[in-house]
Amino acid sequence: MRILSTFLGLMAAVTAIPAIAQDAETIGKPVPNGLGFQPAATELATQIHRLDTLILVIITAIVLFVTALMVWVMVRYNRRSNPNPSSFTHHSTLEIAWTVLPILILLFIGANSLPVLFNQQEIPEGEVHIKVTGYQWYWGYEYTDHEFGFESFLLEKNALAENGYNEDEYLLATDTKVVVPVGKTVVMDVTGADVIHSWTIPSFGVKQDAVPGRIAQLWFEADKEGIYFGQCSELCGKDHAYMPITVEVVSEAKYNEWLKGAIEEYAGDMSTLPTVKVAAAD
Repeated sequence: MRILSTFLGLMAAVTAIPAIAQDAETIGKPVPNGLGFQPAATELATQIHRLDTLILVIITAIVLFVTALMVWVMVRYNRRSNPNPSSFTHHSTLEIAWTVLPILILLFIGANSLPVLFNQQEIPEGEVHIKVTGYQWYWGYEYTDHEFGFESFLLEKNALAENGYNEDEYLLATDTKVVVPVGKTVVMDVTGADVIHSWTIPSFGVKQDAVPGRIAQLWFEADKEGIYFGQCSELCGKDHAYMPITVEVVSEAKYNEWLKGAIEEYAGDMSTLPTVKVAAAD
């Protein structure tokens, strides 16, 4: 199966349209020794990063407080400093405090995290609709508004340079890319053809399991042009590590140009092309 996937990927690389010249900046990908998130390219990702920072501050404060409290207790109430320990068993004020304060902290976290969750799960009206299907071990994409689709395979290492990718982008780059316009709401219907896969782009703040027999949805609106990478995030078999995801965000003009070529190449519906408005002459 691995040999078949490689062969199909090479054939697709040869026959696929040169969608867009590979001069876009690569933004969303892992970096050596990286510790933080990949750069946020959507409001969803920005919200996730802010929430993560907020929770990190809260838990850091709790850890420091508990650590300081333990040190104070060890110094103040050790046998040498306190040879005659107290014998009380209850302290109502303290017990109320350590019950109420965690509740308030959790309510505060919930009040800040639920809007982020709802924003991810409430799917808006899309301007671009794409159906994503996970296969063992590649991805299929259908631009349902225009009635065409294509498959996306891992780009082999010896084909990276000729397709404009760097060597460190092996296992990230694909022979065909998902192309979407900047500033437009993209809604994806995600499913699986065989086993459970998971479609994700970290810089977009989206991740959705592709479950056979079910259709789930995700959405994003990219605000930065460039190339973004993801990988299948659900263990799906022996070639799980060889089904990456590549998305290129382009200007609306470049998107329309790509769309026209893709419809011609993949026998889509040419009548669905967006109408280009021409400014009237003075």
